[in-house]
Amino acid sequence: MTRPEAVASEFVADLSYADLPKSVVKTVERAFLDTVGVTLAGAVEGAGRTVASAAEITLGDAAAGTLLGVTTDESPAEAALRVGTASHALDYDDLSWAMDGHPSVTLVPPLLAVAEMADANGRDLITAFVAGFETECAVAGPVSPAHYEAGWHATATFGTFGAAAAVAHLLDQDAAAIERALTAAASMPAGLKRNFGSETKPLHAGLCSRAGVTAARLAHEGLTADDAAISGERGFWDLYGPDERGTFSIGERFRLREEGIHVKAFPCCYFTHTAIAATQALTADLAPDAVDRIEVAAARGAADALHHADPDTGLEAKFSMEYCVASGVVRDRVGLAAFRDDAIDDPGVQRVRERVAFDVDESLPYDSHASVVRVDTTDGTRERRQEDPPGTHENPLSDGELRTKFAECAGVVLTETAVDTLYDRLSSLRTAEDATAAVTVDGQ
Repeated sequence: MTRPEAVASEFVADLSYADLPKSVVKTVERAFLDTVGVTLAGAVEGAGRTVASAAEITLGDAAAGTLLGVTTDESPAEAALRVGTASHALDYDDLSWAMDGHPSVTLVPPLLAVAEMADANGRDLITAFVAGFETECAVAGPVSPAHYEAGWHATATFGTFGAAAAVAHLLDQDAAAIERALTAAASMPAGLKRNFGSETKPLHAGLCSRAGVTAARLAHEGLTADDAAISGERGFWDLYGPDERGTFSIGERFRLREEGIHVKAFPCCYFTHTAIAATQALTADLAPDAVDRIEVAAARGAADALHHADPDTGLEAKFSMEYCVASGVVRDRVGLAAFRDDAIDDPGVQRVRERVAFDVDESLPYDSHASVVRVDTTDGTRERRQEDPPGTHENPLSDGELRTKFAECAGVVLTETAVDTLYDRLSSLRTAEDATAAVTVDGQ
């Protein structure tokens, strides 16, 4: 039986832009666009600011290319660490249920970090993204979602393999080198859900981005690793997964076309999104003072991720069902401003938050994103069940909604003109002859 490591490596080595369905190309362009936007906003806040300071980057003077790691004196690995952390700093980045995690923050930062070295164009970036995405989802298949349930942050663990595959593809490595990169990467995954709600959670994306660059570049230089480091006894699947494994497959279909990528509508934990949307639908015609009590039922996975019922910081608030739902009642938009530290003690939001009860619906699968919301008001009771968050692959944000989000995020550091220029370039990334130039824009 052919080893999964070899099958994945052959897939990555052989993949070409011509193989990609048009729908997959469009999905990746939207993912790049969305990720660049949230990265620019995250680069100057929280963990993004912290890693920039450690890299001795003066944020007020840094151009977009520097913030995105394409025009910098840092090594590619260190740029990937910094930009990867910034991309996840606001928890506004995309999701895929195919890996139970955040794919683009494991792929876009390391690809940008090596784009100049690879003399890459837009089509090269898109193809490498697909190679990385399909790889990290294939590695996730045999052990997910039990891996996440056990306490691992799947973005960081599976993302390490995706980052390694994406960078190796962009650097035009052969199958043997790619296999060495993937098996070396098997010694690098880390990331604990225990750190959700702290700046270390976004650092996970930076660490896996750096690991992917490191694994791919060392493999190119001949670094060796055990050829069954993922699938063999005491390999990654044995140590990070359950006793019983699911199915490994890659190349038989494009997960990017079928499961796809979900773009976040709100800058907080994805397990809160259906409840926010359901609550907004139920209370759109109500004044917040009319709400007496809100009951939210969601899956066990949500309860495992959301452990800040009474948050003290903006980061903790992103992992608070109670706060997020209350924000949906009180605020016209649950956007970046809702999670500033100085927004947490808003009296109107706190009044509603104290009336939110969050419980587990044991009938739901562990990783379900469905929510049932019941609102008791001064005039009676309303109830709504919502299966999926807004912005899923099957029901994506409109181009207008995506542009609004991009402008909200990129506008934190760029002028309106620069935001429009960058949006237009990334919307047609496939036509870019110079990937570095595509994300280098003046206007701060």
